[in-house]
Amino acid sequence: MPFVAIRGFKDILPGEAARWAWVEAQARQCLGAYNFQEIRIPVLEKTELFARSIGTSTDIVEKEMYSFQDRSGESVTMRPEATAGIIRAIVEHRLFRPGRVLKLFTIGPMFRYERPQKGRLRQFHQIDVEVIGAAEATVDAEVISLAIDLLKTLKVSEVDLELNSLGCPKCRPNFREALVAFLHRQENLCPDCRRRRETNPLRVLDCKNKDCQAIYGEAPLIGEYLCPECEEHFQKVKISLEGLNIPYRVNPRLVRGLDYYTRTTFEIIARGLGAQNAVAAGGRYDGLMAELGGPQAPAIGFAIGLERLMLLAKIPERIEPPPLLFFAPLGEEATRRCLQLAREFRLRGIQTEIDHAPRSLKAKMRQANRIGARLVVIIGDNELVSGKAIVRDMETHEQQELPFTLDGLWPFIAKIQETLHREERCKT
Repeated sequence: MPFVAIRGFKDILPGEAARWAWVEAQARQCLGAYNFQEIRIPVLEKTELFARSIGTSTDIVEKEMYSFQDRSGESVTMRPEATAGIIRAIVEHRLFRPGRVLKLFTIGPMFRYERPQKGRLRQFHQIDVEVIGAAEATVDAEVISLAIDLLKTLKVSEVDLELNSLGCPKCRPNFREALVAFLHRQENLCPDCRRRRETNPLRVLDCKNKDCQAIYGEAPLIGEYLCPECEEHFQKVKISLEGLNIPYRVNPRLVRGLDYYTRTTFEIIARGLGAQNAVAAGGRYDGLMAELGGPQAPAIGFAIGLERLMLLAKIPERIEPPPLLFFAPLGEEATRRCLQLAREFRLRGIQTEIDHAPRSLKAKMRQANRIGARLVVIIGDNELVSGKAIVRDMETHEQQELPFTLDGLWPFIAKIQETLHREERCKT
């Protein structure tokens, strides 16, 4: 029996991989416009990092992490999200200084053991964006506008922004106490909510059970318990978003599945994705760096799921350009000479293909046409003797004889390349 991929893990095949690369390139361009720098962090971290940052009572830590013991007996985990690893790297390498703002992003795979579904796999990919060192409400609005603009860059327009404030360590305990008291008066909660009301009561509000949601319509709202500082911060976020002409809806039931969130939290919902319709989500986590052994520093970030983004983005039909140059040698000596010359053109940045197969010229021309090559260089015994190759333009069907050397071919090929670049610039 042939091997197949593990359930929830997906191959990204040629062609599809080019679409992914295009989306990532568009994202990098947008992030660059906002002056973000890329950071690359390990896939594997100590389990304690996630248990401490995400929260031991969260679904991710309790049920979804890929954790195991390495040969030294230490518990390690394949990262279920990127924020904890980025903060760990900042603390370890002392990247943060008071008064400095870090703007970082990373793109890569994450791992969670959950039921695979449309746009949600066990190995999934995220664009993760973090701002560390800025407490102002206008920064929250700027980060949200970046998420919206990134989606707009990819022509994802049918989205809705949901917004909430989760308060801070000063005001959240009062809300938690009121919520727990309310939950203990309820008798018809689902098993998950009965467990969560003891360990992570805020998460019950995110339950998808319809009966539970009907009950939570009467639950206390965190907005009623915000301290004056959190209330002022939230109002400033909303005013800033209105100034940016970004529509939003305050969702007082919006919570995040990670314990480290404080104050502003948000989700960007894509229409038409079904139940799992959040394409981007994030919020503030002002206490996480200190929790992980670093200095106290305000922070905010978000993640965009690439699998869902690929379902929504309007991607050009043809991403990978065809080779500009195709060598069609006839015979072993011609093939060796073409191999040498093809390398010279590749070193000059010309996308070049060479047909090594010992087949007829007609078959080689069919191959050049199939892959969409613009120019075909034909060289056989006669051309080796004369020192001139036949160069055929597959678009105009014109052909001419040119010296079979780099200097002899380069002016003509460079001219065609410049014409193609000019046409591409006109299109964009």
